[in-house]
Parts: sequence; structure tokens; C-alpha cells
Amino acid sequence: MASFLPSSSLSFLLMSLMLVTISTTVVAKVVYRPSPWHLAHATFYGDETASETMGGACGYGNLFSNGYGTDTAALSSTLFNNGYACGTCYQIKCYGTSACFGNVEFTTVTATNLCPPNWSEDSNAGGWCNPPRTHFDMAKPAFMKIAQWKAGIVPVMYRRVPCMRSGGLRFSFQGNGYWLLVYVMNVGGGGDIASMWVKGSRSGWIKMSHNWGASYQAFATLKGQALSFRLTSYTSKETIIAWNVAPSSWNVGLTYNSNTNFH
Repeated sequence: MASFLPSSSLSFLLMSLMLVTISTTVVAKVVYRPSPWHLAHATFYGDETASETMGGACGYGNLFSNGYGTDTAALSSTLFNNGYACGTCYQIKCYGTSACFGNVEFTTVTATNLCPPNWSEDSNAGGWCNPPRTHFDMAKPAFMKIAQWKAGIVPVMYRRVPCMRSGGLRFSFQGNGYWLLVYVMNVGGGGDIASMWVKGSRSGWIKMSHNWGASYQAFATLKGQALSFRLTSYTSKETIIAWNVAPSSWNVGLTYNSNTNFH
């Protein structure tokens, strides 16, 4: 003869199964994947010291002390995307010319600057960064990894790749107690930021506006509050929160490290 569970026991069993299912659910991290290869051209600027690459339109300042080194490039405006491409990473390989180094597969660079249009020059004779050209103006040490520098300009293949960063996001503060300007550095994964919010220890989340390059700003009175940040990747759309990045005693002119990053 068939036996049946009392309704109370059946409800308990179903609830237990639901709890087991919920407790074993794993939320996968968003991982940025490389893009297909595309065609472009590359030149270089500055000398072997890469001193002329310091600063730049992205606002990263000293590229050596901020972890970017000499493996950097300025992007034509077609790629720069009004600064949203700051921090993105690319594999670049020379091809189709005797100036290429045959024993080098590619080099990897980070976008740290804008290569502006030069409308006084033809796009095929000096105006290399004129829209709609896709162009990389590389730091000279990076260019010299893939081709002979005397070539000046070479055809390349490139693709977006994940930015492999050590440690968490870094936040460099400018502004004052009523206007906070933040440069975001050491961004992993897609390397880019689409939107950003700040939260003081005595406030809710405040939407920040994109200033330029890798900087975001908030017109709010945040002095004397510990600060947290919420960021969304431009490419992957993943959102992460860096809690308690800066203490209540924070000051402009300083950089604060977090233990959170994109992948």
C-alpha cells in the first residue's frame, strides 16, 4: 500500500531542497575575453626613454610610478572613444613589411593617451591619426619590440585583450571638499570604466559624471567621510564595489588602493 508524507513534512522537504540549491549556486565572475584580430597601422612618438609619454590625455601622470611603464600607446580618436578607451589593452604585431622583427609574435600595450587628428596633413601622408583611421602611436620602446624604428610607420594587426593587473583598483584624488575628481588606474579585465558612483560613510550612492580620460567627478560635500566606489566596466558591463577605499581623513593629491578589480 502506498504511503504519503504529511503535508507539513512535504513542505519541509521542499524547503530543504530549495535551500540546498540556493547554497550551492555559484555566481561566476565576468571574465573579459580577447577580440578578433583587426588591421591598423602603428607609428611611435618620443625617444627610448619614453619621457614624452608621461601624463597624456588619460591622466595617468607618471606612467612608471603608476605601473604602466613604457608598454603604452596613444590611440587615434576612432579608438579613443572620448576617453572611454583609456586603460584598454592591445596585442599588436607587425606584418607585411621587411621592417618587422620576424622572431617577435606581438607586444602588449595599454592605451594611455590620445593621438589627435592632424588635418594639415593627408590621412595617408602624415595625418595617420585622422578619422576614420585606426592607428596606434606607440611609445618608442614598445614600437622597437615589433619593428625597426627607422621604418617610421608599419602595418599591424591588433586585438583587444584582458588587462593583467597586479592588485586592486587605484584611485587618485584631485579637487576639493566640494568637488571630487578621481582618476581610476590599474584597471583589470577590459581595462575601461563606463560609469562610477561614490558613497560617503554618511551619504548614499552619488552618480559621478565622466570628466575626461580616466577621470570621474562628483559635485558633493564628501570631506570627512570614508569613501567607497561602485564601478561598471564599459566593455563587460560588470559592476563591482570597492568598499572603504579612502579613510575619512582623505586628501586630494593622494592615491588610494583597493583590493577589488575586474577580471
